[in-house]
Parts: sequence; C-alpha cells; structure tokens
Amino acid sequence: MTETQPVTQHIDRSSTPTERALAPDLGRGLMLALIAIANVMIYLIDRPYGYRQHIVEDGAANHVVSTLVVTLVDGRAFPLFAFLFGYGIVQLAGRQRAKGTADAEVRRILRRRHLALIVIGAVHAVLLFPGDILGWYGVVGLLVVALLGRGDRALLTLGALWLLPASIVVGLIYSRPAPGDDRGHFWSFEVADPTLTLGLRALEWVMSPFGLLPVVTAALVGVVAARHRILEEPRAHRRLLRRVATGGIALAVAGGLPSGLVVGSYLSTPDGTVAWLLAFVHSLTGVAGGLGLAAGFGLVAARSSQGRRRALIDALAATGRRSMSAYLFQSVVFVALLTLPLGGLGAELGTATAAGLALAVWAVSVLVAALMDRRSVRGPAEVVLRRWSYRPARVEPRSGRKGH
Repeated sequence: MTETQPVTQHIDRSSTPTERALAPDLGRGLMLALIAIANVMIYLIDRPYGYRQHIVEDGAANHVVSTLVVTLVDGRAFPLFAFLFGYGIVQLAGRQRAKGTADAEVRRILRRRHLALIVIGAVHAVLLFPGDILGWYGVVGLLVVALLGRGDRALLTLGALWLLPASIVVGLIYSRPAPGDDRGHFWSFEVADPTLTLGLRALEWVMSPFGLLPVVTAALVGVVAARHRILEEPRAHRRLLRRVATGGIALAVAGGLPSGLVVGSYLSTPDGTVAWLLAFVHSLTGVAGGLGLAAGFGLVAARSSQGRRRALIDALAATGRRSMSAYLFQSVVFVALLTLPLGGLGAELGTATAAGLALAVWAVSVLVAALMDRRSVRGPAEVVLRRWSYRPARVEPRSGRKGH
C-alpha cells in the first residue's frame, strides 16, 4: 500500500454476521468484561479515597484485587476499545463501498453514526453513568473520519505526537497524592438528590474525556491495522500479533504495577513529582497494553479459525456484535444495585466483591447475546444507531424557476 492510498480502498467484503471476521467481535466481547470491572469501581463510595481515586479499604483479597485492577484494567480497557473502534470505522466504510455506496455518502453515514453516539452518550451519562465513553468515542470517530484520507505514516506520526502530551495531562489528573474523604471527581455518586445528581452527571460527562485523551492514539493505530486487515487475517499476521501481544502486555504490566501496588496498599502513597510520574507512566503504557490485548485476541481468533469453533467463542463474538447494548446493560444493572437512591450496595461492597459482581453482570450479557444471536436478533442500541446512521439524506426541493 502506498503512503497516500486512502483507507477506503481497503474493503472488508463481509456483510453478514456469519461472514464477519472473528477477532474484532471477539475482542469487543472480552473487552466488555474489562470495562465492567473498571466502571464498577467508580460506584464504590462512603470510604476514604486514595491514589487514583480508588477507595481505601482493608482485607487481603481487596488489596490483591485493587492491585490487579489498576495494573491490568485501569487505562488499558479503554485504549483496547479505541483500537477496535478505529478498526470498525474502516470495516464499516469498506462494507459500504463493497455495496457500491459513493464516497460522499459513506462519509455522511459515518458522520451521522458518530453524532448519534454523542447523543446516546449524553443520554446515558445524564440518566445512568457520567463516566460514559460513547460520547467521547463519537468525537474521536468524527476526528478519524476527517483523517481517513491520510496515509499510514501520517496517522501513526500524529498518534505518536498526541500520546505524550495526552499522557502528561492524564498524569496530572490522577496524581492526587494523599487519601481523603472527598472524591476528586464523579461527585454525583455520593448525592441522593435526583435533581442535583442529573446536573452533576452532565458536568462530569463533559469532564471525563480529559482522563481518556490517549485513546485517540489507539484509534488511529486501529485505522492503520484495519487497512492491512490484521484482525481479519490473523493467521497471516501471527508474527506481528505475537510481538505486539507480548511487548504491549509486558509494558502495560511494568508500567501499571507500581501504581497498582500503591492502590493495593503495598507501597506508601507518593506525592508531588513521583505521584505524577507514576500516573504518567501508567497512562503511557496503557495504550501499549490495549494494543497488546487486541493482538492477543487476534491470536485467539487465529487458533479458533483452524478448527471447530467453540460455543464460548461464538457467544463472546455475539456479544461483541452487540457491544453497545451490552455496555448500556451494565450501567442499568450497576445503577439499580449500587447507587444511593436504589440498591445502595456501592457503600457496602469491597473491591473484590465488586469485581465479582462486574464479571457476573458481564456473563449475563454474554448469555443474553448468545440467545439473541441464535434468533438473529440485533441489539436494541445497535438498531437505534443503525437507523440513525442510514437515514436517507434530505433532498432540498428545487425552486422550479428557469435559468436558476
């Protein structure tokens, strides 16, 4: 592929669920487990907050799980999501062009799709979860669409240049040095007044992207990977996938473990420059971890494609095809069980129990998605997004005056 060859010429001709590449859907399905674990921790309240705004608590199990969550999940799940998101944009554009859709119409569909994500994200944030990522990924999607005509080198260079300042900002956000009784963000979780909660959620949603700035880099890498069909043809790219999986995950563990040990109370809480440095390195290596996880899913897909597919793999892929519905389902359950006006369990559960709850909710979503897949039923959120995206353009009536 030449440097100036546009992304849109790399066409994924699959259009039906049975013909779709396994790896991206498998990755999205497994990714939702990590996102559930990351999100559920935000619901835990009524205890002092320590480094990276995790609750400070006792118990060996809670300390171990806190360490694992910060090392392996925090700042790693969302870059994985962003990589798959950027990858999916290229897949969608390719499928449309395979049907003969004109370039201008493809871009219109993509823009409508990402504007719809922003709207859905806003509703999700205000009503359920202010840490919503759909709105921010809608913004990232609009950026990616604007850059689709750029070559690989330009996108990778832009991603690399963006990563450093983005990680510096995230480091500043998460480097609060000392524990305290007050939250540094997401204050709405400690408010029982519904009216005040809605207002705070809207504010928190607007603030949330500042902690997710590095995902832009992962999304741009996803675009380049999709151009070369890395996940559609994982067996042909095994060597690359192994290197990225091994190196990316190793970097993520090395960069995340120091912060994990602090949150798990195995190391004393740093302050000043050291606190920022730990948070900066944690963010920087999180992008490598997200890419490493995506490569690992590609290797799993390559192995699965060699023989008979297992029911679990198919169920995870079915969840990936309904990833937005499953993501919103998590928020509904978490709000019902954990928030103050309703179940209120967020004030009682420890980190270990909360992680178990998150995995249980994710497992239910996998089961439901598998049942829906057997009946060829799309996810409800995906149906709404599809209808919004493919709504025909409005044609302005002509004036009817001759000579004009």
